[in-house]
Amino acid sequence: MAPPLIQLKDIKLTFGGTPLLSGVELSVSAGERVCLIGRNGSGKSTLLKIAAGLVQPDSGTRFVQPGATIRYLPQEPDFDGFTTTLAYVEAGLGPGDDHYQARYVLEQLGLHGDEDPAHVSGGEARRAALARVLAPSPDILLLDEPTNHLDLTTIEWLEGELGSRRSALVMISHDRRFLSNLSRSTAWLDRGQIKQIDRGFSAFEAWRDEVLAEEERDQHKLDRKIVNEEHWLRYGVSGRRKRNVKRLGNLFALREQRRDYRGAAGNANLAASEADKSGKLIIEARNISRTYGDRKIVDGFSIRVQRGDRIGIVGPNGAGKTTLIDMLTGASPPDSGTIRFGANIEMATLDQHRESLDPKSTLADALTGGGSDNVMVGGKPKHVVSYMKDFLFAQEQMRTPLEVLSGGERGRLMLARALAKPSNLLVLDEPTNDLDLETLDVLEEMLGDYEGTVILISHDRDFLDRVVTSVIAPEGDGRWIEYAGGYTDMLKQRGADLKREAVKVAAEEKKESKTAAPSGAARRRLNFNEKHALETLPKTIAKLQAEIAKQQRHLDDPNLYKKDRKKFDQCSAALSTAQKELEAAEDKWLELEVLREEIEQA
Repeated sequence: MAPPLIQLKDIKLTFGGTPLLSGVELSVSAGERVCLIGRNGSGKSTLLKIAAGLVQPDSGTRFVQPGATIRYLPQEPDFDGFTTTLAYVEAGLGPGDDHYQARYVLEQLGLHGDEDPAHVSGGEARRAALARVLAPSPDILLLDEPTNHLDLTTIEWLEGELGSRRSALVMISHDRRFLSNLSRSTAWLDRGQIKQIDRGFSAFEAWRDEVLAEEERDQHKLDRKIVNEEHWLRYGVSGRRKRNVKRLGNLFALREQRRDYRGAAGNANLAASEADKSGKLIIEARNISRTYGDRKIVDGFSIRVQRGDRIGIVGPNGAGKTTLIDMLTGASPPDSGTIRFGANIEMATLDQHRESLDPKSTLADALTGGGSDNVMVGGKPKHVVSYMKDFLFAQEQMRTPLEVLSGGERGRLMLARALAKPSNLLVLDEPTNDLDLETLDVLEEMLGDYEGTVILISHDRDFLDRVVTSVIAPEGDGRWIEYAGGYTDMLKQRGADLKREAVKVAAEEKKESKTAAPSGAARRRLNFNEKHALETLPKTIAKLQAEIAKQQRHLDDPNLYKKDRKKFDQCSAALSTAQKELEAAEDKWLELEVLREEIEQA
């Protein structure tokens, strides 16, 4: 077995009260891809900071292989002292790193490098932070929520980039698809300790359920043993006193073991307050359009939303998802076209940016509106502490200022506020942000049981597949099309992912940008690898097309399966591989061709 690049042994840390980490062990070797799983507040981010050398534990040891380079991606990057995103990224490079890589990775992530870090959006800040850790190509990447605030195209690009690297990975994420595609082993941080399996995230949930079921059986056996010992103590025939004293000591030890047991954390109790049933028609939009300057955001879009529909809206940042949902819900009128709403609609919305939260107010005031100990849930009063517990908040957090809440806690708070209002139409903008996997499961179940209509924006592919009945995706030039099924179904019907649309959006935004490049900035040019790819990709595409045609001819034989099952399987596998490689090659060629045209026109 390869020696570890980084190793944590017997890590203990307490912030008062129950220990956050108690004897944690974690070892990561070269090329390993570990997903770190745990509930919100279990200490995942703290453990990653300990691994990065940013937090000192109460006890335990941290070993890093001499010469190994580590890069850590925080949830909230610190841009203090940096005037541009390029300067921020270049500050993360080592002595032997290529400074051109900083600009190259920034451009791959859709940034120019001259953005002012003080005025970037959450998504832009996340992309700049990613560029800072990816540009040096370190031995170990420690990634804390790398997909937060990223759109689907960037998430899929990041998957491909990380998958092609040799760096060891330790990832914290609540994006199931991202973890399933990248992880090869799973470290579960639960009640202060780590349990680990040499399988990726796709095997985690079944394994976790087995572990918890085994724990429950063990605790049941312990309870029965304590009952039997107590019965013997009260009613058993006394033997030698020495033996009785020993058995009594064993009983005390069993009771202490039971008392020290920390059961698994409970799940949130999410339930939407439902209003009276709406009419069958919810929204009817006919040929609605919206333009900004010369750019078409929505062009001639029509849809009929009926009661019970669950509609997901996807697309790259800047494509117009929020604009579309604002028009559909009446928050913003279209430039042209008509929108008709059905009867008896009661709408509740979830604010993605949490702008309505006053960071100085308390958790109780945010739920009650202040001046009361009750929350109006479905039109009926419920004590704020009871409602807080439904969303996994402890009673002592009642007077906690919102500014000290974690991202997951703020996400649960926004859900609590939205779900308290009686509704038959839920409009959710990024409802999965910062929620842990268990709370995501409960949210999915709640939406499945909800009798009303749901319209949501999400970049979580697994969540979309589990929840929605149709997906609205951009096709370019302001055209949007509704596809039946979830995100995976949309890809199959569309025949491509959203990458091409992302390239178009990025190109349009660059043309519209009025920000001049710094006078001393170097002009962007194609590097050797990009030039070589542009020259060779057409030949690669032609070869792959020939390979697909060849395998298809074999499979066109209706008797091949009966005659030669082995050859049939080989041809099927070869066809599937060639089709995936062809799609990747075409997408790469399109990106480079757009880039070449932009450089020539600059």
